[in-house]
Amino acid sequence: MSTRAAVASLLLALTACRAEPQPPRVFPAAGRDVAPIVGDSYSTEDARDRVGEAEEVMRLAGVARGMSVADVGAGEGYYTVRLAPLVGPRGRVLAEDIVDETRDRLAQRVERENLDNVAVRLGRPADPLLPPGSFDRIFLVHVYHEVTEPYEFMWHLRDGLKPAGLVIVVDADRPVKRHGMPPRRLACELAAVGFQPVQTQHLSGSDAYYMAFRIAAPRPEPQAIKPCTKA
Repeated sequence: MSTRAAVASLLLALTACRAEPQPPRVFPAAGRDVAPIVGDSYSTEDARDRVGEAEEVMRLAGVARGMSVADVGAGEGYYTVRLAPLVGPRGRVLAEDIVDETRDRLAQRVERENLDNVAVRLGRPADPLLPPGSFDRIFLVHVYHEVTEPYEFMWHLRDGLKPAGLVIVVDADRPVKRHGMPPRRLACELAAVGFQPVQTQHLSGSDAYYMAFRIAAPRPEPQAIKPCTKA
């Protein structure tokens, strides 16, 4: 084959690739800014301990011995290692992250600290891959603003709750571009997939807030989800 013919064949193949139809979107797009993942830790653990964040959040969430809880977007495991002793040896903690290297470092920390009631799992950006009907509490701490497909993500996540389980979201009350999530927007997006807020609390020492959600409506079909407007 001549050089000219080879180039023509390559251009034809590239054109065919570009023309290949993309599968239709099933879930609504975020319709807002999404913050980039800038690291696997929100802040230093000492700084967070000084304001008592984890202690306050776990108290508000009613975490008790024997519970099964999930730490979604666990990062370096700040909440994971604090939840483990609180639920006790009969309780269970699932720590999930979507970054392979972060998951591996967290698994090493869990092993190093002998946390026998903790399992570590790799999730997907649009699906945390939680075992169905397993958790009394699912924590999303300073991570929701980084979720690229919030409606699809929460649609899947709700499967992981027990019937009386709660989703606990901790985020900062500031624009998404500044790694926060306005509470009204959060409540709107979760309502679109059947959640209802049952508790809201400003956390002391920062601009962070706590919101607990329960399932209040049947899970809609993906095509029936009504996304929130920018307003």
